Amino acid sequence: MADKPVPKPGHFLPGGEGEQGPTDARKQGGSAPLAAPTPRLSGDAPPAPPQLSGSRIDSRRTTLSGSRLGPPAADDRAAAAYREVFHPEPLPFVPRKRSKGLIALMVVAALLFVAGGVTFAVKTLSSYDDLVANPLGTPSVKPSGAPATTEPITKGTPDADVVGKNPIYSVGRMPVVKCQEPVFRPTSKENVRSYYQALTACMDKAWEPIVTKAGFEFRSPRLIVFDDGEETACGVQNELAAYCQDDQGGSVTMPWQKVVEDYPKHKAETRAEMAQSFGFVYGVHVQNLTGMAEATDNLADTAANKAAELEQDRRAALQAYCFGAVFYGAAKASFPLRGELLRQWNSLIQRRGDENTKDKVRDHGSSKSLAAWMNQGFTTTNPGACNTFVAAPAKVS
Repeated sequence: MADKPVPKPGHFLPGGEGEQGPTDARKQGGSAPLAAPTPRLSGDAPPAPPQLSGSRIDSRRTTLSGSRLGPPAADDRAAAAYREVFHPEPLPFVPRKRSKGLIALMVVAALLFVAGGVTFAVKTLSSYDDLVANPLGTPSVKPSGAPATTEPITKGTPDADVVGKNPIYSVGRMPVVKCQEPVFRPTSKENVRSYYQALTACMDKAWEPIVTKAGFEFRSPRLIVFDDGEETACGVQNELAAYCQDDQGGSVTMPWQKVVEDYPKHKAETRAEMAQSFGFVYGVHVQNLTGMAEATDNLADTAANKAAELEQDRRAALQAYCFGAVFYGAAKASFPLRGELLRQWNSLIQRRGDENTKDKVRDHGSSKSLAAWMNQGFTTTNPGACNTFVAAPAKVS
């Protein structure tokens, strides 16, 4: 056997004559070892080592191009979606001074569909098919004529004057509102949201000149349509509409699941409920814009006893209902209450009374008081007729 030639200097160095290429390696006996698959984080990376056919990585059949470990960069298109899931923005909560919480005044009779009927304390509505006068009947609270002298509200204005002598009582009647009932029917969350968005726009248009004429800054409320159990700016909510102050200038929070569930079985009742409850929470928004929401909360905080505190709560709630009725009275030609819709509107007023609620807490007013103040607001279309804070205690029972 002939002697092999002696390798020259550099023979085995990279690039030398002794370096083996890929094809040379395959000529060697045996098989190449299977390397553990290494994740490739870039499309420019070299090919991965061989993988077993049918492995989890092989079965994905797609290459992740430009993927990375950790959260995406701030300017990446996925950043917003990532932050929404893993780093959501904090919800703006308002410290609650009292156990009753929300300045909101919860709508305690939201969609109370009572089986077997309810014994009504008073008859509130008469026929309204011809669009004449008042759909709520004759008010038991008589208009007081010219409101008390009002003065501009300042930081030093006593709370009792903020609520009892507020400039909004002197602005006069709300002009005729040309707003039809929103056409969106509550068959989905999206439709419920669209309904309330349309109603918000109508009420904004009606209330803005009233609020600004009274000397206050107008802001449209933020609308939140929540899932039951969802945590909103007003806290964890279930079924009940609410209003609360926040850094957005006030939030109206409305449920949707119950109305979607009940609409197929109770169409007119659900429509009446949506309109009436939204009018109430928007009325609380008007109180917030004019300083009355905070003032009445302060007055309740310093009430002499629990009975006096509840009376203050009733005055605030009844005024909010009255403000809501002012809007519907001004819009009665384009947003009429007739027939079955009218009957259900009446029925809801009766069932909202404190005496008909489960816990019977007297914080929103009796059926009789609710009907009287809503009558007053509807017939006069004047916020000055909603001054519950100077009414006799018997009128805010």
